[in-house]
Amino acid sequence: MNATDTDLIIAGGGLAGATLALALAREVPSLRVTVVERFPLAADALPADYQPSYDARSTALAWGSRRVFDALGLWAQLSAHAAPIRHIHVSDRGHFGATRLHARDHGQDALGYVVDNRWMGLCLMSALADTGVRWRAPAEVTGMAPTPDGVTVTVSDNGTEERLSARCLVVADGGRSGLREALGFVTHTEDYAQHALIANVTTQETHGFTAYERFTDAGPMALLPQGSPDLPGRRSALVWTLPKHELDALLTLSEADRCARLQARFGWRLGRFTRMGECHHYPLRLITVDNAVRPGVALVGNAAHALHPVAGQGFNLALRGLMTLVEQFRTAVAADQPIGALPVLQAYQDAHRRDWQQTVRFSDSLIRLFGPDQPWVSTARDAGLVGLDLLPGAKRWFARRAMGVGGRKPVLGQTPNPLPSRSSNPAGNGNMTRHDQ
Repeated sequence: MNATDTDLIIAGGGLAGATLALALAREVPSLRVTVVERFPLAADALPADYQPSYDARSTALAWGSRRVFDALGLWAQLSAHAAPIRHIHVSDRGHFGATRLHARDHGQDALGYVVDNRWMGLCLMSALADTGVRWRAPAEVTGMAPTPDGVTVTVSDNGTEERLSARCLVVADGGRSGLREALGFVTHTEDYAQHALIANVTTQETHGFTAYERFTDAGPMALLPQGSPDLPGRRSALVWTLPKHELDALLTLSEADRCARLQARFGWRLGRFTRMGECHHYPLRLITVDNAVRPGVALVGNAAHALHPVAGQGFNLALRGLMTLVEQFRTAVAADQPIGALPVLQAYQDAHRRDWQQTVRFSDSLIRLFGPDQPWVSTARDAGLVGLDLLPGAKRWFARRAMGVGGRKPVLGQTPNPLPSRSSNPAGNGNMTRHDQ
């Protein structure tokens, strides 16, 4: 085989790209990995006295995601600033329906965790510093061409273009991926006609490590506990979905008036809202790609599927997909197969397909069920919420989806099954995918 500049190029060094790079360094250390990231690398060391900014963005990690970071040797560090979600309260504003989930009922310390994105990034970069992963930053992948041995990737660095040869390119540059479009992948987009407002808020009462999911006539909202992993605090991460005209009006208000508007929408379960930090917002769309692989190229994370944030499933789904790709790369290397070969990448897509389809349906159905404010719909969904509280089987299913353990379990630290032939396994399932029943 001809020599290449690197084995794998990851376009995008955010949380998804950095996690993939670390997992490959841990699981397939023989692979030469290069990450190309548009933004300069943070020069910050990992401080022992780290304190997140009030306006820091955060991510909800499901229990299943904790297991992944455990396997990668990162959880001990991440958990220092990971607020546990020990309870989930789901309610329908103006109606009687509600359900409650408790970690202790499932034999766990937490149903999930809320982690500051910057802290997660610092932990990942600290771990990657001890690996052979190479970084090109600030730089950007602007093009790709197939070759007999893999791909040639065009990297733009401060106006200068360079072409790197590689076995495979992984696109991990997010839901608004310009590279995905440039490479001609076909996306399916559904506009929810809503926007998400993201901000951190302070309440009069402590959150008690409870995550609140509140469905309203204008759209769902969520409050996720933040702060110490040991002591319940008063700060929560707000995700508030609302129509464009309401968002525009809200952004013109003072902080006190925004808190009052939020109070009227959410209610008084946490007492008075006393502070709302910097507001970020973006339009909500469901974006999926039916065929996210081709010879030498694979889409991962939000570049392959971007979800509504209602159920906090986005990064957790992405993480399971990343680990599935790592499995297939590890199998290919062990069998001396090229990692960019279509059967290798198709095996990744087949193994991950059922998980992303089920997760998309789960999130999308919540939006549709709790969207229209019609009497018969309201009655049905309230009965459903009450049923979840009363029926152990249904409640367990819902909890497992929320905890991220109802889908496929990535296999880390051991050799997976050999790649099946496409002819003997046309559906892409069978013993290649192991689903947690």
